[in-house]
Amino acid sequence: MKQRNDRRQFLKSSVILGGASAVGVLTPPSHAQTWLNQGVQKYRTLGRTNLKVSDISFGSSRLRSGEEDLVQHAIDLGINYFDTAESYTSGQSETVIGRAIKGQRTQLYLVSKTIIRATTSADTMMRDLEGSLRRLQTDYIDVYMNHAVNNIEVVSNPEWQIFNDKAKAQGKIRFTGVSGHAGNLINCLDYVLDHDLVDVMLVAYNFGQDPKFYEGLTRGFDRIATQPDLPRIITKAKAKNVGIVAMKTLMGARLNDMRSYENSGATFAQAAFSWVLSNANVDSLVISMTSKQQIDEYLGASGSTHVSVNARSLLDQYALLNGANYCKHACNLCEGSCPYGVPISDVLRTRMYATDYQDVDFARSEYALLETNANACLNCSGEPCQNACPNGLTISELCAPTHRMLA
Repeated sequence: MKQRNDRRQFLKSSVILGGASAVGVLTPPSHAQTWLNQGVQKYRTLGRTNLKVSDISFGSSRLRSGEEDLVQHAIDLGINYFDTAESYTSGQSETVIGRAIKGQRTQLYLVSKTIIRATTSADTMMRDLEGSLRRLQTDYIDVYMNHAVNNIEVVSNPEWQIFNDKAKAQGKIRFTGVSGHAGNLINCLDYVLDHDLVDVMLVAYNFGQDPKFYEGLTRGFDRIATQPDLPRIITKAKAKNVGIVAMKTLMGARLNDMRSYENSGATFAQAAFSWVLSNANVDSLVISMTSKQQIDEYLGASGSTHVSVNARSLLDQYALLNGANYCKHACNLCEGSCPYGVPISDVLRTRMYATDYQDVDFARSEYALLETNANACLNCSGEPCQNACPNGLTISELCAPTHRMLA
């Protein structure tokens, strides 16, 4: 318990002091620098699929009707991998992509996903796939994923494999995958890798989830590691030639917090992407792109293979400013602390969408997908989860307001 409390105190004091004790923390310049629009600079092989995909690719979780021009702008700059799902913006995401890529389908790779339960039948999965095919106006999807996995019973559902075999035989999907970012993700990924069930994995992966990142920031500070098994899983997947795509790469995406610290033509987002892409076991990353200017900025990191000194300083600064406010979703060390079964990390993930991404509609749609929400937190004293977060989050002050905001 002392170790946990020491870490909480360190993170809180770091935020209060503005991170003054960290090595290499930047002094805010008088103005933020601009970036150069360079387009995609590198394509990487996506594991055993042999697809050559843009290293920074288009995430469409927030894509809405009328935004076909964003998709075309991304295509014009060389992005060829488009990640969507039937649940994104209530089907609008798939519909917009389908309209935008007419006449260009063979040059692009499409990824879509569906949420599967432990009891979902192969016939239901096929109906979901066919709905995505209609919205995307295509005969096939390159990678079709079992979405937001967080339960061994879901990935071990035999109907999923029956569906995959049938859909592949009919030419409706080329490759299979899983996506996830919740607390039981590691167990699920171990299972699918051990049973050779997937060709591609989409996982939440950023500098704040790798224990090694904090070694340089805190030096000898005694701490609790966060999600130490994620690097192991990525290495394991690479050894099996399973493609790895990273998401949630911005550790909450509080971009405006960092504008005054950006210099030398680099931005925090570019620094975060360079950190992900410096891992040779990662094939690509997907990031939600909501404006043409954002696409231009993000692609400024394409081709990165290492983290520069300036980039590392930006990441250190961000961690010190936001480390005590960010839930490392896959850490899940709070699991079991709530007697009512509230999935704390999932609740706080949806809070991030609302408060950090500033997209309340998307947050509400994701919150509605939770099998158990935070309603129980409204009348709870907060004592059960009081010391459950090793990273210093005061859970009881976050979950109830999230329910009020999103329910």
